[in-house]
Amino acid sequence: MRSVPKTLKSRMRRVPARVRRRWPRSRPSARSEGRSGCSEHRAVYSRSYLPHFDAARIVQGITFRLADSVPQSVIARWREEILLNQRLRTDRARHEELQRRVARYEDAGRGECHLRRPEIAALVRAALLRFDGERYQLLAWCVMPNHVHVLIKQKQGFPLGELVRSWKLFTAREANIILGRTGRFWMPEYHDRRIRDEEHLNRAVVYIENNPVKAGLCRRPEDWEWSSAAEMEAQ
Repeated sequence: MRSVPKTLKSRMRRVPARVRRRWPRSRPSARSEGRSGCSEHRAVYSRSYLPHFDAARIVQGITFRLADSVPQSVIARWREEILLNQRLRTDRARHEELQRRVARYEDAGRGECHLRRPEIAALVRAALLRFDGERYQLLAWCVMPNHVHVLIKQKQGFPLGELVRSWKLFTAREANIILGRTGRFWMPEYHDRRIRDEEHLNRAVVYIENNPVKAGLCRRPEDWEWSSAAEMEAQ
């Protein structure tokens, strides 16, 4: 199993001081901390158009996206096309085809791409690092211009949906302050995929850290500042 040897204390030095000052005033809710009846993992469930799997001590690949990265009208059209495709006969096949289309679309850099701004990318990095080792083990991550990839090992008592919700709440509030805007920052849903074994884990890490290279943003994974590849290179 991959681990990230840099200590949390040393990594926190890279979190912007303005963000660290706000943390005591933006404590997560009791719900997100599992203190109000929401600490149970939900196994298989669905929200909106995506199925989810939630369980303790498993490794999950997670993607969440900016609200304008893939318009809902485009997703709705794709869903209709996929549903009518006789080749895709199972729910899983239809779901995977939808995810392939979404990934191709978002890698093209659609939308405002607010995560290109270093101060906003730093917010997301700070949110991911904040509870690494406490609520989950962070194995790999990458902040792209309009979406985020994360690979974690879940811990008991911290459901996946609440983890993603806490990342989004903090970063949306702070990003909107920076941008001088209001309204939805993140798309409501997220995508998760359970990692089956060591080989699958290694492929997931490579995919996440090579995403900026694939999208033409840099030549090497470690050249993209907002990723675990760059963090590992800096050690």
